[in-house]
Amino acid sequence: MKILANDGISKSGIDQLENAGFSVETEHVNQSNLVNYINENEIEVILVRSATEVRNDIIDNCASIKIIGRGGVGMDNINVEYAKEKGLLVINTPAASSQSVAELVMAHLFSISRSVFDSNRNMPQNGENDFKVLKKKYAKGIELRGKNIGIIGFGRIGQNTAKYALGAGMNVLAFDPFMEKATIELDIANQKLDVTINISSMEELLNKSDFISLHVPMPKDGNPIIGSLEFEKMKNGVRIVNASRGGVIDEPALINALKSNKVSFAALDVFVGEPKPSKDLLSNEKISLTPHIGAATLEAQDRIGEELAEKIINFYKK
Repeated sequence: MKILANDGISKSGIDQLENAGFSVETEHVNQSNLVNYINENEIEVILVRSATEVRNDIIDNCASIKIIGRGGVGMDNINVEYAKEKGLLVINTPAASSQSVAELVMAHLFSISRSVFDSNRNMPQNGENDFKVLKKKYAKGIELRGKNIGIIGFGRIGQNTAKYALGAGMNVLAFDPFMEKATIELDIANQKLDVTINISSMEELLNKSDFISLHVPMPKDGNPIIGSLEFEKMKNGVRIVNASRGGVIDEPALINALKSNKVSFAALDVFVGEPKPSKDLLSNEKISLTPHIGAATLEAQDRIGEELAEKIINFYKK
């Protein structure tokens, strides 16, 4: 039984699969050659991350495929419902990367509260001659403690972000259309503490938040969740982090909000048009940037590989 991990898989995941009798191939196949490769090699399982798409051409023309797996949470690059209609198993790893994404969000929150990202751009070039100028420029940071963070989407990643935010002394506002409240468990110095978060309306979150973090899939209609109307409802000087999906924020509207200082700073890990983000975003000195690395920790990659392996092995045990 052959598995193609077209966007890679951790060694721990490979070991687990090979010990169960599977053959795992990790050499990347170009999108245009995938159908032929899968058929010629009788691939039964294709595993992808963000780079590879599994659309109708693969689903319709690759009779050997039994499982489509996504290493991560969102499955925007897979035609999930169509695959299920054709009798294929579609799996992902919703829990494996939650902590890693939440930690990246916190890194960005600290960075945009103290302009660390911009200081790191300017200090190597200008620090020797303009130290006092830069010191003055970056001397107006703010603290996270006591600030309101609005978390849009309160699933696993949103709740993990809330845990870190509470630990930093922030007040958590959450919006999620699928729940009324959520209880999250904090583990502090080996002591367990349950905190119940009541779900706010989107209106209240936008009005009251000093920081906003998005943890939502791309809407089916393709329209952004945050656009010009939503920016108008926010506090002046709000700071925004998006580590969910490119497109859930209207990027031109974000640039305009940064120009008007409605948004003081933003942080983006995801972009429309990846892997070629907008140059207007990349060159904006008010945006902290990372190249879609939310789940890219060694620990998360191990968890992702092991969770995929377990689900594949269990499928074939039936």
